[in-house]
Amino acid sequence: MPMKPKGDQKTTFDKLGKNPALKELVARAELHRQAEVEVLAALPDALLEGTRFVSCKDGELVLTAETAGKASQIRFRQHEIMGNLRENELFRFVWKLKVKVSPPRFREKPAFKKEPLSKENARLLKEEAGHTKDKALREVLEKLASHVRN
Repeated sequence: MPMKPKGDQKTTFDKLGKNPALKELVARAELHRQAEVEVLAALPDALLEGTRFVSCKDGELVLTAETAGKASQIRFRQHEIMGNLRENELFRFVWKLKVKVSPPRFREKPAFKKEPLSKENARLLKEEAGHTKDKALREVLEKLASHVRN
């Protein structure tokens, strides 16, 4: 399905906006986004990356961190973070901070880089091939030894 131009997307959203349940859901999502901006602004810069706001109910603020180490750092500095947050009207009554570890679902894996064989390792493979009685294994070892870096 091809993407619609921005103007068309907006009109489609406007049509869906007539649904009261959807309108309420969009309003709650916007409130959540604004709350996340405020919470992240209260965090020290070193803890920003990989930290997300989950919820704030009954004075309990819930955050997620990508790693256990980062979660521990947030817990260690929780009094400082909650103090910063309490300056905001939305979080005036925050008294508890809960941090959950939520690793990212997908991580970009670095491209596998095939390292050429060192001259020393090539020499050892050739030497081993010379001591091997199995002809097929000797051929494989010699072929591996030929993949030496220059």
